[in-house]
Amino acid sequence: MNALLPTSTAGSLPKPSWLAQPETLWSEWKLPDDELAEGKRDALRLSLADQRDAGIDIVSDGEQTRQHFVTTFIEHLGGVDFEKRETVRIRNRYDASVPTVVGAVSRDRPVFVDDARFLRAQTDQPIKWALPGPMTMIDTLYDAHYGSREKLAWEFAGILNQEAKELQAAGVDIIQFDEPAFNVFFDEVKDWGVAVLERATEGLTCDTAVHVCYGYGIKANTDWKQTLGAEWRQYEEIFPKLQESSIDIVSLECHNSHVPLELIELIRGKKVMVGAIDVASTHIETPDEVAATLRRALQFVDADHLYPSTNCGMAPLRRSVARAKLQALGAGAAIVRQELSD
Repeated sequence: MNALLPTSTAGSLPKPSWLAQPETLWSEWKLPDDELAEGKRDALRLSLADQRDAGIDIVSDGEQTRQHFVTTFIEHLGGVDFEKRETVRIRNRYDASVPTVVGAVSRDRPVFVDDARFLRAQTDQPIKWALPGPMTMIDTLYDAHYGSREKLAWEFAGILNQEAKELQAAGVDIIQFDEPAFNVFFDEVKDWGVAVLERATEGLTCDTAVHVCYGYGIKANTDWKQTLGAEWRQYEEIFPKLQESSIDIVSLECHNSHVPLELIELIRGKKVMVGAIDVASTHIETPDEVAATLRRALQFVDADHLYPSTNCGMAPLRRSVARAKLQALGAGAAIVRQELSD
């Protein structure tokens, strides 16, 4: 791994066309049950190969074995009824049909640990594994049992902590919690959201990260971005609280966004995973464009704390586009790495 500007991805990568429908977020599986497990592992190998070819330093599973970054985890928990569905407002942006919490939530068995062990056996590179954050989990469900978003979030945090500890034992080097809800519910983030996230990381000795983005490149999110004005200052609300937290790495959206990069100063001292690839566009960044984004970020974060990454997951993109964007990320980071070493 490159010690300086180690590259990574924020989340998902596109699945092969034989496994899921291309350019479709949360597609149904295309393989029958008796072939699905092997197909998922094959897809994971391909995802790893794409990352290696692009020179990505900190690799991930690309979320090849899951349909949805939140509900695939929830599917394995007790107390949630996927047949009893309600329509809720997700992230205060769009309506979605979601499962219902009908009783005490519980985790009877590991969810991703076998997949993590499989990935660990395929590579000697550092591995980053993403889990849904507690606040984003409660925002993707209908609660008919607890009657309190905060209480349910604390319950999920304990469950996530169990999973995270077993992922760490399986050889995962960085555990990332995806919290796009942090960019919406500012009062809750400050009152209890960060504390709940810290509960999910309690006792971990590997690096911990929180990914706070503006969402996948889907219409509901791109339409919302059009309402945010010339400057996107949502991070200004939450970064001071994250700076005080025990979380090691903060992953944020940068390239082609309207986020003022000086806001990074609010998390001074943290490692920063800077999104240098736009996942809401099929335009393939040049290495020079990536390098320019990283140079701007380096005005506000020390080089040994900067991790070049993607803005968010790339699942809705064509695989050829995603591969090319990964190549640009690796090449752009190499340009700046060379400049820093000269």
